[in-house]
Amino acid sequence: MTFPDLTPGLKELMPELRGKLSVNEPLAPYTWFRVGGPAQLLFMPADEADLAYFLARLPQEIPVTVIGLGSNLIVRDGGVMGVVIRLSAKGFGEVAVEEGHRLRIGAAVPDVKAARAAADAGVDGLAFYRGIPGAIGGALRMNAGAHGGETKDALIEARGVDREGNVHVFTNADMGYSYRHCSAPGDVIFTSALYQGRPGEPAAILAEMDRITAAREASQPIKEKTGGSTFKNPVGHKAWQLIDAAGCRGLVAGDAQVSEMHCNFLINRGKATAADIENLGEEVRRRVKETSGVELHWEIKRIGVA
Repeated sequence: MTFPDLTPGLKELMPELRGKLSVNEPLAPYTWFRVGGPAQLLFMPADEADLAYFLARLPQEIPVTVIGLGSNLIVRDGGVMGVVIRLSAKGFGEVAVEEGHRLRIGAAVPDVKAARAAADAGVDGLAFYRGIPGAIGGALRMNAGAHGGETKDALIEARGVDREGNVHVFTNADMGYSYRHCSAPGDVIFTSALYQGRPGEPAAILAEMDRITAAREASQPIKEKTGGSTFKNPVGHKAWQLIDAAGCRGLVAGDAQVSEMHCNFLINRGKATAADIENLGEEVRRRVKETSGVELHWEIKRIGVA
């Protein structure tokens, strides 16, 4: 699908814009699944001020979608209408160590890099990020967690820009965190976060990160084209056990497959479409509901038109 070019009108409204605008930019390369159609317009802001400038002048009728590293994302085959915003490492990739075992981390910083920076600084409490694909912006939005830690356990505050271009600072309490959920306004694009750690020995923290890495490699298909955990764990259950009990381990739809290694992971075997992957996930949900009576809810975000 090819969308109409939005740039002529926007450039008139935003003569001082410094970020990069790309028309009908393919989004598949930006996702771990490597599937999906184009963005009508992809915008990569230069920094927070540039993002605020853009949003303040963007006509309200143009929809905005935000993507990060694309690890927990399905972009549908028809692409995404409106503006897709992706924060770059250049403008949002800084990590600063502050007094009191605190770190201020840009939203585009990969979770694993944040964990390593904390370890190098002798700050314990962020090692769990070693086991989470994606970047800090996504971790803030979904209260990402693994291996006994969650974002809410270490976050002091997060900065973000709303749809009108206003900058806000949200305390941990403001974020309204629960399991894989954040109650901050949905139109806010997080730009950075301040974390509170505790004193730790770099060697010990790195050893814990190595343990997390080994556990992931032994149990998850991390070398495949996948999107991480597909479904949230229902209360009192583990999603992978329900999927396995429903006979879905190894199930195939098109060129998409339920992982044999960890059946809460879906895999693009090479030529899958976004529709293959999403249809497979829906079939898994149907079979689990039929066999166990439990409803699975997507953890992976799905955007765009079919």
